[in-house]
Amino acid sequence: MMRTVATTPFQDQKPGTSGLRKKVPVFQQKNYVENFVQSIFDSLEGFQGKTLVLGGDGRFYNRDVVQIVIRMAAANGFGKVMVGQGGILSTPAASNVIRKYQAFGGIILSASHNPGGPHEDFGIKYNAENGGPAPEKITDRIFELTKKIAQYRIADLDPVDIDKVGAVKAGDMTVEVIDPVSDYAVLMESLFDFDAIRAMFKGGFRMRFDAMHAVTGPYAKEIFEHRLGAPKGTARNFVPLPDFGGHHPDPNLVHAKHLYDEMMGPDAPDFGAASDGDGDRNLIIGRGIFITPSDSVAMLAANARLAPGYRKGLKGIARSMPTSGAADRVAEKLGIGIYETPTGWKFFGNLLDAGMATICGEESAGTGSDHVREKDGLWAVLLWLNILAVRGESVMDIAHKHWATYGRNYYSRHDYEEVETDRANALVADLRGKLAALPGTSVRGMKVAAADDFAYHDPVDGSVSRNQGIRVLFEGGSRVVFRLSGTGTSGATLRVYIERYEPDKTRHGVDTQVALADLIEAADEIAGIRSHTGRNTPSVIT
Repeated sequence: MMRTVATTPFQDQKPGTSGLRKKVPVFQQKNYVENFVQSIFDSLEGFQGKTLVLGGDGRFYNRDVVQIVIRMAAANGFGKVMVGQGGILSTPAASNVIRKYQAFGGIILSASHNPGGPHEDFGIKYNAENGGPAPEKITDRIFELTKKIAQYRIADLDPVDIDKVGAVKAGDMTVEVIDPVSDYAVLMESLFDFDAIRAMFKGGFRMRFDAMHAVTGPYAKEIFEHRLGAPKGTARNFVPLPDFGGHHPDPNLVHAKHLYDEMMGPDAPDFGAASDGDGDRNLIIGRGIFITPSDSVAMLAANARLAPGYRKGLKGIARSMPTSGAADRVAEKLGIGIYETPTGWKFFGNLLDAGMATICGEESAGTGSDHVREKDGLWAVLLWLNILAVRGESVMDIAHKHWATYGRNYYSRHDYEEVETDRANALVADLRGKLAALPGTSVRGMKVAAADDFAYHDPVDGSVSRNQGIRVLFEGGSRVVFRLSGTGTSGATLRVYIERYEPDKTRHGVDTQVALADLIEAADEIAGIRSHTGRNTPSVIT
């Protein structure tokens, strides 16, 4: 039986490419999930009888919302829902399933790298038929509908057993519970030289992968240990838990410090890696060396042809504006296009769909390629393994040779988390007011060459995205960038990106924070970070 239920609009946040994120108790309000899901369906056309992909990162409330979406999809006329077993699908795996089976789209239940639990974060986002995040025209439409929704449609159905793989009927609709790992593993085998990686492990190569009790655990266990023959125990914290084991599933040097400490220790493995809540981010650490996400993008692009899936070369490289310029130097040497975009994977999706780029990356640990339309943590780890297997060198050796060839972009991100929103907005407003006067001035002995609020003109669809981050560029190639992030659910996060290019290979061994010390002070002097935020130090440094 299908029901139409009267409801009252109360949506108060515009969903972005990361979807709608709130604390779990907000989503647990009566009709809250139903309002948002119905608004997604009402924003779409032509899905009658089509397939919807559904899954999430296993965080608290995931299984409940899976059942709600199934019942609503049935009532709204979808022909099939493909749901990951146990409600599990990593974000890149969901993108792959949408593309492989030519689904109409998908709903992904995740708050990415944010904490999980009864009083922590939850999220819902819609991905389009290309497997990528919904474009702004859809998210804008969803938001407008949430403000005036008066009813939603839902079917009176018994809960579907989502733990048993197979197809069942749910009213007139089919629900197919799929193995969340198999299709993704097949895709990875088509891209990488599993034989070479297998031989490397057989030869004694040691690796640590921390799944952080998040979604990539089952993927890592199957791919690294079962298919590639890595020793049992290579994948750690591999059971997805609703609260991620009480930890913060963000693969950075603060929340994965135990991995960093092990990799810097006397008996360190050859390679260490981690991924986040929904599997789209990565952390790469070699024995005795941390590879920044910006450097990782550049090094992967420079060596991509060593993997079968990229043997013909790259069409182009795309990076988000706050990401360092290290990849630009690789693109220049390869003679391919380099694209600087705003933060957000949808901008990369346009370039990928148009065949203009092959590898994309963000400094926030998101890296991917044209194999899906999301960033992909395990993909980055596997490409690193492929490169290590073919070159037969350590991560440190590869990094040092890369810097000797291209120069080194010393780079760091300083995050000031949960800053009072009014204070964060005041900082940005004051900074924008200074931009016109900055060029030609000297700060800490460094001359400002240019300053602007980054605007992106999309070469594919012609759209313009303004106010994407404030850049202060110094003579000689150094820069600082200021940006407010919208990935949290309380307060604002001020991100400050600091970068210095060093072409002299004899000066590549300096500690990063030491190399950037004058720029760090210049950033505070220009933006008044301490006075505006009341913080003397960042919450997280990466």
